Amino acid sequence: MGILSRPKTFFSSMTDSTSPRETITQLRREIERHNHLYYVEAKPELTDFDFDRLLEQLIALERQFPELLLPDSPSQRVGGSITKAFPPVQHREPMLSLSNTYSTLEVEEFVNRVKKLLLLEGVEEQEMVAELKFDGVAISLLYRDGILVRGATRGDGRQGDDITANLRTIPTIPLRLNALAESGEGEVEVRGEVFMRKEDFERINENRPEEDRFANPRNATAGSLKLQDSAEVARRRMCFVAYYLKGLHDESTAHLRRLALLSQLGFFTGDHYRLCPGVPEINDFIARWSEERWKLPYETDGVVLKLNDVVCWQKLGATAKSPRWAIAYKYPAQQARTVLHNVIFQVGRLGTITPVAELEPVLIAGSTVSRSTLHNFDEIERLGLMLHDRVIIEKSGEVIPKVVRTIPEERPADAEPILPPSSCPSCQTPLVRPENEVSYSCPNEEECPAQIKGRVLHFASRNAMDIQTLGDALVEQLVAKGLIKGPADLYFLQEEELATLDRMGKKSAQNILGALEKSREKSYERLLYALGIRHVGRATARELSQACPSIDTLQQATEEQLATVPDIGPVVARSIIDYFSRGSWPSLLAKLRSAGLPLSASEPKEQVNKNFEGLTVLFTGALAHYDRQQAAELVMERGGRVVGSVSKKTGMVVAGSDAGSKLQKALKLGVRVVTEDEFESML
Repeated sequence: MGILSRPKTFFSSMTDSTSPRETITQLRREIERHNHLYYVEAKPELTDFDFDRLLEQLIALERQFPELLLPDSPSQRVGGSITKAFPPVQHREPMLSLSNTYSTLEVEEFVNRVKKLLLLEGVEEQEMVAELKFDGVAISLLYRDGILVRGATRGDGRQGDDITANLRTIPTIPLRLNALAESGEGEVEVRGEVFMRKEDFERINENRPEEDRFANPRNATAGSLKLQDSAEVARRRMCFVAYYLKGLHDESTAHLRRLALLSQLGFFTGDHYRLCPGVPEINDFIARWSEERWKLPYETDGVVLKLNDVVCWQKLGATAKSPRWAIAYKYPAQQARTVLHNVIFQVGRLGTITPVAELEPVLIAGSTVSRSTLHNFDEIERLGLMLHDRVIIEKSGEVIPKVVRTIPEERPADAEPILPPSSCPSCQTPLVRPENEVSYSCPNEEECPAQIKGRVLHFASRNAMDIQTLGDALVEQLVAKGLIKGPADLYFLQEEELATLDRMGKKSAQNILGALEKSREKSYERLLYALGIRHVGRATARELSQACPSIDTLQQATEEQLATVPDIGPVVARSIIDYFSRGSWPSLLAKLRSAGLPLSASEPKEQVNKNFEGLTVLFTGALAHYDRQQAAELVMERGGRVVGSVSKKTGMVVAGSDAGSKLQKALKLGVRVVTEDEFESML
């Protein structure tokens, strides 16, 4: 809840004479009151500790008296059910998406167009309601006699997925609407957005390996809502903002009044909305929140305008995709001017040198930016960039900062060319620039501290050996102290050695050794990926594990044999041969054997069916129900193959959310594209 001084709590007000039913009822009311204070009003009265004590007591009592457990109990927010599938739900009315614009002129045109259409219906001037546009995932909630009975995603607008169990875990979604239950409204629908606060997003990302971190809160929210374990969903601490109420006896109730009703029912409604009689007031609202939004604890990316008179919504109707009575104004990408003070050079796990701009700190899109990647020297040349230049930076998608251009007319007299380093910043070995490559590299693979650190972090990453206790700072110490010179050395660390490291107690050392022990159970396929062979990603490692089911057969394969493996061409084949021909490989192999790591594939699983027989499948974008490894195994269990790149030979592309260039290439090549739901039906 929040770190507060501990007040007199609910415990001290309870008496022995209270019946279990009364106690449970009082506990539920108290817990929901504190949930509302914390998540909706931002005025917590309890510490996390005290709140957890309340919840634990309620859960204990409900276990003792299971006949008193109700579906709207706050104990149901803890989660715990495992959902294998999310059944489809047909929306009563389509959940349409809003038309977007980045222009205030187009907003004015929209307002004038609405006025003209309403005049044709004999309706005089109408007011608009301006609301902040939350950057989340659209959800529909159905309440029957005041009880939440169903929650669903927007899906394709007409049909979504039933994710009720996951939505029950969100504290700002009331499980019971007492006022509606008492008034006999019957069935009502509430629509809104599930989103993630900035601090919760940062907390989640801190606990994930760098390569698996979410790009932004919306991606984190979308992925979390489709997790199969509702207990994990509960731990993500998402929120819900309500902006639509349907099913009232009085359907003429204006939109602004409906927002007030939603607030009275216990929903968070965003607070910051305004009735706007005309365009000047709308423009004032847009201008104000262009800057003020960065102070909010959650992400907003625009302003939504809706006609206040709900009766007129029916008169105006909708196009196939969007209502005619609403529009979303989206704020353009934020740019800022700053100064390039310096360029430093980072060394990757494969020795690649990446230039990074050190900038005069500048506030942009709600955060202070002082660094930005410059990718390579070709990019520096393209920008015409020099040290001390005045530059324009931009947050792409309001997340990743990048240098967009220089301001040559403001170039200072002391501007200097940016020259590539002659030696490695980590080990001082002279750099090389391989033919036909844009980046410089450090050839000192075995001794360069930065490369060793990068290889170890890759080896320990979630999609490789998944050694979760190994973080950046710890690996830095292990390399600096000479305790490891490569990933295999991790398995020979002793508790006494670990105990000498900074901030490392006995318990932490034991946790690390325990995680290393657990990683021995990972698959041969994961180990191949973890080795960090150039050009060998997860999909390629999967193909290699099938074509060469042991490390011995793989290292003995010729370049010609490897090139015949699906999804592996001459470049990848050559890279694999080069890896196994290194002088350090025999020593590394001996350590891997000694550590008991999986150097051969386990017995293949029995084929489930032949639904994917002879079909090559590529996954792109974020999948809601599976991670990529799980999805790939489902295809292979049914006779198919999974590839990592699109070509004319690709049989099918499964497109998840935020699919990018691979989807576009598939469409261009005429490759069959299916949704995740369609993929599931094929299983």
